[in-house]
Formats: sequence, C-alpha cells, structure tokens
Amino acid sequence: MRKQLAFLTAGAMMCSMLGAVPALAEGTELNVTTTFAGEDGNSQNFKDAVSEWEAATGNTVNDASATSDETFKARVEMDFQTGADPDVLFFFNGADANSFIEAGKVVPIDTIRETYPDYAANMNDDLITASIVDGVKYAVPVNGYWEAMFCNTEVLDAAGVAVPGADYTWDQFMEDCQKIKDAGYTPIAAALGNIPHYWWEFAIFNNGTPENHLTIPESADDEIGQGWVAGMEDIKALYEAGYFPENTLSATDDETFAMFTESKAAFLIDGSWKVGGIAGACQSDPEDATTLDAEKLDKFTVTYVPGKGDRKATDLIGGLSMGYYISTAAWEDEAKRDAAVDFVSYMTSDAMVAKFAQHTASALKAAPEVDEAAFNSLQVKAMEMMTGVTSLTGAVQDIFNGECRVSTFDGMPQIVSGEIAAADAVAEGLEVYHAQ
Repeated sequence: MRKQLAFLTAGAMMCSMLGAVPALAEGTELNVTTTFAGEDGNSQNFKDAVSEWEAATGNTVNDASATSDETFKARVEMDFQTGADPDVLFFFNGADANSFIEAGKVVPIDTIRETYPDYAANMNDDLITASIVDGVKYAVPVNGYWEAMFCNTEVLDAAGVAVPGADYTWDQFMEDCQKIKDAGYTPIAAALGNIPHYWWEFAIFNNGTPENHLTIPESADDEIGQGWVAGMEDIKALYEAGYFPENTLSATDDETFAMFTESKAAFLIDGSWKVGGIAGACQSDPEDATTLDAEKLDKFTVTYVPGKGDRKATDLIGGLSMGYYISTAAWEDEAKRDAAVDFVSYMTSDAMVAKFAQHTASALKAAPEVDEAAFNSLQVKAMEMMTGVTSLTGAVQDIFNGECRVSTFDGMPQIVSGEIAAADAVAEGLEVYHAQ
C-alpha cells in the first residue's frame, strides 16, 4: 500500500522553490519562531530544512522555536506587544492568534500574493483556515493534526483486552479499563492536574456531536452546556473508578507518558505529534532515529477514541490548526521581505509539506505517492487508522481559551475529587467567556 505523500531531493526542491520569488540578497537574518522543538517529531526536520535554506541562500535564521504550551503562547503574545515581533512565525490560527491579528501585526496571504502571485499557490485555499477575527487567511499550513488513542499492546495482551476498533463504545471502554486494572496495570495514562486537555475535549465531544462541538454554550443549563457538564462528570467517573494513575492529580504529563511507554499503562489520548514522542522513547538515543528499537515500537498502536451517543469512535478531533505567518515588521522591511517570503515558500513546498505531514494531513493540491517503507511501524498504523476516520472536527478549546478555561482545566482536580460540582465549574468558565 502507498500513501499520498512525497519526498524530493533537497536540490530539486530548492530549484523549484527559489524560482518563485526574486533573487535574494545574501546576508539577511530572519528571526523565526516555531513549535518545532522538544519532542515534536518534526524538530529535526525543521533544523535540517533551515540548514538547507541557509546554505542555498546565504541568509541565516535566528531560531527561537520552543515546545508548544501555554507559556510559549504567552511569550509570542508578549513579543508582539513589546515590539520584538518575529519575522516569520509558525503558530496557531485559532483564538490564540487573535491579539496580534487584531493589532495588524501579520500580513494576509492575499496581500502577499499581490506582490508574489505564486505565494502558497500549491495549497488548496478552501483548506487554509481563516482567522476567527476577520475571516481573512494569514497562515500557510504545513501539517494538520489529529487526536486519537494510543495503545500499549503489551499491556492489553497481559490483561486479555483486544485493541479497540472502529465501533468501540464508551461502555466497552469502561469494561476494558476494569480488566486492565484487575490485571495490575493503570488503564489510562493522563495527568489530570497538569494536562487534562485531551480528556476534556473528547469528554465534551462524546456528549455532543461533530455538528455542534464548536458551539460555545450560552450557559451550563442549555442543551450544549449540559453536554459539557456530562463530559466533566464522565471524567470524574473514570477517576472514581481508579482508571487514572494514582498520582494523576499531581503527576506531570511527562511522568504519565513514561508510564505508558514503560508498559505500566494501557491507553493514552494525545495528538498526532505524539507519534514522534513514542518513537523517541523507543530509541536508545532520543535524538538519533537510527537507534530505534523497532521491536519495542511494534508494541504500540493508535486507534479511535471510544464513542458515545451521537459521536462515533471514528469521529476525531483534528484539522489544520497552525501555519506560517509573515509579520508586518518583516513585510515592511525591504531587505527582509524577499527572504521571509522565500523562507515560507520553501518550508511550505509540496516536498517539504509531505515530509512534515507524514501520517497527518495537509492542504496541498497534489501530493505524489511514496513507499511506506519510508515510515516506521507506528506511522504506518497511524496512516491506516486515518483511512477509517469519518470526520475531523476542530478543538473547541482553541476557541474557549484563556481565563475561561481555568475553572475546568486548572480546576479539574477539584471537579474529579468532588470538591467542586461539574456544573458550577462549567458555569464559571462560561461566565468568564461571555464577559470577554
């Protein structure tokens, strides 16, 4: 089997891209900020691509990339507020970008095309996400994402549990979690006191539909709001049943992830980026893919999140939530404008997008095939899983962000331990949201 992905040689790709913009002046320095850092599976791909672009153009990149988290998002916002604008930014295109878009700090794709008509011409514009501020498209996407359920099959086998399939239900999941617990393992690897994000998202999704998931409730009492409350109560039920780690309220995400990769826990809900993190955990040197223990990696797979109600297990959270922005500061600097456009064009070429997207999604108009032999076993399993997906819906937490999430994100330990009623926590967050 072959997938719609492609790789070109660096030389061929460079020749195709550098002809799209005027000849570059050497010696330009670009300040670039991305999330391609830490355990992100594309961090090395990004470093390699930057080196290739620098060598071909004679320009340099000051790389300020960092792992994507709330601290990183706050740093980007502060950079724009204090005049330390990056020239090129790979960042979210949802509500997290509102502040710098409203401030006119980044340039619309259509504006760039007035000078560079071929800019992002290889993309399907219908798949490029528009800003929720003004409906304008600013960010050129590279790779999309999905969120699904990873499984440690060594633990499942020991507990006599089959890998969940496309018709997996919440009731089956609860039964399997009990079997896993009875076998002496932790069913779910999650740090509810640190990163409750994925369980928060899917618990709400399971009590709604793909059609209304991105609708923010008016209150905790309306139909959608009641679904949010039910979702929090589902997480509470899992906690009370003992299906999370004993220290889930105090553990870090890194600690519970280690439980999963060390065969102490069975299930892990996370994003497509975690494929790289799991592979890294199966390498004797996390920075060197040639040290991969293929036999160890074969013990991991990825499947659908158990469905409930109107949401099928094959309805996943996903989309094209990030992309490359060119800042207004770089656009208005004649020396940097060509370099910034060329850099983004290079990083979003067909070949580069295919290299970064791998087992995820892209907005490319055309994606040639490549042999699956180029991928590791978990990547191949992810591709196979994605062929059965019936829908991809964006994450509502990307809209419901900032202070409004505190009562249910930071407050998750209080919700599951019964200190705060789920309805009260949801109501508090919605009040903050609607007061903004």
